[in-house]
Amino acid sequence: MEIYKEPIHYQNPVLCIKVWQFEAQKAVQSGPIQNVRWHYHKEVEFILVRHGSHEVHTPGHAYMLHAGDVVVIGSSQLHRARVVGGDKLVYIVLHVDLEPYFDPAMMRYYRHFSEVHQPLEELNYMFRENAGVRAEVGRIIERIHDEIMGKQAGYEIAASMHIKHLLLTLLRGDTRGLLQAHDSVDPGVMKPILEYVDSHLAEKIEMEQVSQIAGMSYFYFSKYFKKAMGASFTDYVNRKRIAKAERLLVTSGQNVGDIARSVGIENMAHFYELFKRFNGCTPKQYLSKIDAAAH
Repeated sequence: MEIYKEPIHYQNPVLCIKVWQFEAQKAVQSGPIQNVRWHYHKEVEFILVRHGSHEVHTPGHAYMLHAGDVVVIGSSQLHRARVVGGDKLVYIVLHVDLEPYFDPAMMRYYRHFSEVHQPLEELNYMFRENAGVRAEVGRIIERIHDEIMGKQAGYEIAASMHIKHLLLTLLRGDTRGLLQAHDSVDPGVMKPILEYVDSHLAEKIEMEQVSQIAGMSYFYFSKYFKKAMGASFTDYVNRKRIAKAERLLVTSGQNVGDIARSVGIENMAHFYELFKRFNGCTPKQYLSKIDAAAH
């Protein structure tokens, strides 16, 4: 099964946004969903369907979107999509790197939007349950698209404001409390640490070395990280390792042992324990669920 890390080329690098309207006929993108390539990217993705029907799959969910529907896909979340039905599909895709938008006013919500505890995909419940939130997010996506494409004076300011409005709408529409506020996080401290973890998942990651990057003692860093991110440093690293393993599993190009080693876990019993803790199933069952969702 082929997998693809899609490069996202921003229309304005300062904004870290790419937004585009697509039109597709059934004859172009139709066919079994199993034949559609999985892909992922660092940026969070929002899809707004304006006309027609769009089927979007992640490893754990299938979304059938019609005119006015919205879906959000988290950072580095595997997904694939196809046109369904006989009508022309018209939809807007918004890719955004949220990191630059976490100013001091947003930092209390950093760890939730950065998907430490659950993927942003879990917020899709509000689009199903709250027509007002769904419509408002759709309008915001359209405004961002119009600003970026129109490039009127001050469009950079307007687009930035709309991204903040989008995040605020999600916060206030979250009736399940997935985005509750917590203590502020200093991005100057956390960003290099999180980047280091992402780039060294295949290696042994020593907290002593990471604490030096943060400019803290080992014990102070341990407490600081857990308070800031809501998880211990070890738990955070394990979550990131298993998330990468999930993407590798879907490729079917490696066996489970090779995948475990490629994400820095040599002990297979430990790998299975972590995988089941974060997914509620074994790797084999995980793949079976994906196959079942595709039919």
